[in-house]
Amino acid sequence: MSLVSTNWLEKNLSKIRIIDASWHMPNSGRNAYEEYLKTHIENTVFFDLDKNSDEKSSLPHMLPNAEKWGKIVSDFGIKNSDHIVIYDNSDTISSCRCWYSFIYFGHDFKKVSVLNGGLRKWLEEKKPVSDKKIKFNKSEYAVIENKSLVKNKEQIKKNIISNQFELVDARSEQRFKGLVPEPRKGLKSGNIENSKNIPFNECLNKNDHTFKNKEELLKIFEKQNINNKKNVVFTCGSGVTACVLGLANSIISGKTPIVYDGSWSEWGQIKNEKK
Repeated sequence: MSLVSTNWLEKNLSKIRIIDASWHMPNSGRNAYEEYLKTHIENTVFFDLDKNSDEKSSLPHMLPNAEKWGKIVSDFGIKNSDHIVIYDNSDTISSCRCWYSFIYFGHDFKKVSVLNGGLRKWLEEKKPVSDKKIKFNKSEYAVIENKSLVKNKEQIKKNIISNQFELVDARSEQRFKGLVPEPRKGLKSGNIENSKNIPFNECLNKNDHTFKNKEELLKIFEKQNINNKKNVVFTCGSGVTACVLGLANSIISGKTPIVYDGSWSEWGQIKNEKK
C-alpha cells in the first residue's frame, strides 16, 4: 500500500520500521535534521536526502549506486522483509523521494508506504512523539536495482520524437511556462518539449497535505490528457516532487513510479543543443 493513515501507523508502531525523510529547499531557512532531533515519531531513523544521494554528481539528489544504497539501509538495520513507513515535515513532500528510492532498489512495492499527511497531521492529532535517537543493529540488506524505473537525458530526448511515454512535470505552472526564474542558479526557464504539467500540490488536500482520493487524482490526470495506457514518466526540478506525482499515479494505476532523475537541474543546463 502506497499510503498509510496516521491511525494505522499508531496501531502498528511495533510492527514496522519508520523513516523521517524530511528535506527543505535551501532557501527555506530550515534544518530537517535539527527538527528531527527535537521531535519525531518514536523509533524513527533520519534519512538525509542530500547525503544519501550520489554526492559525486554535479546534479542534486541523483540516485546513489547499489553498493551505497545497500550500506545506507543496512546501517539503519532495515531488512528486506520489513514494512517501511516514511514520513516528512516538508512542503515538498520529500518522503515520496525516499519511497521511490526503496522501490527502485528492489524493496517490495507493497511493503514501503508514505504516511498520509506526514508529521504535520500526526502532531495536529496530538499523537505521541519522542526526542530520543535510536540506534538499530546493522542488517544485511540485499539490493535488487530496477533500472527500468529511471530515465536519463538521452531517453528523454528520443521520446520527444518517438512519444513512447508520457512526460509529466511536477513544477509550478509558472516555472513550467518559464514565467519565473528557476530557484537554482545557472538554469534557464521553461519546460521539456511535449511534456505536460501537473503541479504536485494539485494532488494534495490544502487543509492537511494528505493526498486526494483516487477519483479526484484521476480527474487531475485526465484533465491534462495523460494516457495511462502508456508508461508515465515524472520530472521536476531535482527529482523530489516528481516522486509525489509518481505516488499519485500509483494510487490511480497501481504502477510503480518512473522518474527522469536529472530533471530540470540537468535539462535546463543544456545550451545550443538540438533536442
